[in-house]
Amino acid sequence: MVAGGPGLPSFHGIEDLPLPGGADLGSHPYRITAVFKDVTSLFPQSSVKVNDVPVGRVEKITVSGDDWLARVTMKVNGKVHLPADAYANLEQSSLLGEKYVQLVAPKDLAPRPDLNDTSGLRDAAAVRDVAPLADGAVIPLARTNRNAEVEEVFGALSMLLNGGGVQQINTITRELNRALDGRQSSARSVLTRIGAFAKDLDAHRGDITDALGALDRLSSTVAGRDARVGEVLDRLGPGLKVLRDQRGSLVTMLRSLDTLSTAAVDTVDRTRADIVADLRALAPTLKGLADAGRNLPASLQVLMTYPFTDEVLSGVKGDYLNVYLKVAAAPGTVILPAHGPAHGLADGPAHGGSAPAGGALPLPSVGEGGAR
Repeated sequence: MVAGGPGLPSFHGIEDLPLPGGADLGSHPYRITAVFKDVTSLFPQSSVKVNDVPVGRVEKITVSGDDWLARVTMKVNGKVHLPADAYANLEQSSLLGEKYVQLVAPKDLAPRPDLNDTSGLRDAAAVRDVAPLADGAVIPLARTNRNAEVEEVFGALSMLLNGGGVQQINTITRELNRALDGRQSSARSVLTRIGAFAKDLDAHRGDITDALGALDRLSSTVAGRDARVGEVLDRLGPGLKVLRDQRGSLVTMLRSLDTLSTAAVDTVDRTRADIVADLRALAPTLKGLADAGRNLPASLQVLMTYPFTDEVLSGVKGDYLNVYLKVAAAPGTVILPAHGPAHGLADGPAHGGSAPAGGALPLPSVGEGGAR
């Protein structure tokens, strides 16, 4: 390793040399840092890609002594625009290929960089109202991930083979063959019914979703009234205790009701013929009442107020029930109260007699045309 003095270039090893055929960083690249839990087989000068297009390279890898996490510093072409909430994944080009860092925007607005045509780059951050990924930005551990290593896949496969997994699959297959032997038609029928059931569930997916939503609202309501529910449950204790103390009385009452129902059923069975006969005998009477129609209420009106009702008076003409007396005195007649024996009334002015003292005239008699 050769290190230069102040202001002089330094050489730390062959990893400082740029790899041939790497990504074009342009004239204004920017640096970003991603925090990974594991960066096995990732080296400086490894590629940085967006949608499998090289857009930069790994500049250096450091490990912090505080959390023992790897921090990968990358240089990215300045024409590549990514939102500040972008993800960084550690991926492998093939089964035994090189490792590289894949920068991924949120799936709904993932940019597709075209370094030869900057008009094709969409500023996803502007669309989603998120700040762009700027120089010096850090992608935290929560937004980084890595693919499974080949060694991990082979290790899991060896555990499956050496731990008896294949033998277990063989046992499961053999038992399934024994269970379905001679029952292929029943198995097909069950599978057909399961398929129909699944289709029916899919057709009622909206109803199921609504039911789950209603259940969620009910649960929220019950949770909001937790105190009241607890109070009700506390009050149920004394009531249940009373029911327990009166269990004998309740059993006796139920037995008595059973005996009563038996007697009632027996009574109805014995009197069924008589009840049917009575109902048949009532049929003509009920038919007559129905035929009477509106006449029956009018008759009841007369019956309840006999004999002085408007209906009776309108039906009797010229009898004493509707005789009216109207008495009219002659003009100038003075009516005086009686104060002595009535004499000389018959000889009034109409008959040539003398008038009483004071000039008062008696009322004319009924026979003189005063009555109507």
